[in-house]
Amino acid sequence: MLHSASLTENGRFRALYARGKSASGKHMVVYCMKSRYRELNRIGITVSAKLGGAVVRNRVRRRLREAYRLCEETTASGFDVVIVARHAAVEASFDALQNELAAHFRRLGIIKHEN
Repeated sequence: MLHSASLTENGRFRALYARGKSASGKHMVVYCMKSRYRELNRIGITVSAKLGGAVVRNRVRRRLREAYRLCEETTASGFDVVIVARHAAVEASFDALQNELAAHFRRLGIIKHEN
């Protein structure tokens, strides 16, 4: 990952849910908020046990992490981002996940501006 780290603190997840900007779609909900770490983004991925067993949840998590990695070059740094998978993400194609994540990032304004 170019400029990313894992978001692991429960308090930060809760702060993002409560005070962060959000964008929702068929496959996921994305929360973001400015971070004190200006040079990197911290990413957290949440996949509920309601989506399936461990194999299914880990597959969804891997696909979302890869979709983020492919969008990372165009993403501005200095944000905490949480991606919450919805049930439709289990059956979704990878392209659908990647396109929806990029659309959410554009909607939230965390895409780098071209000069």
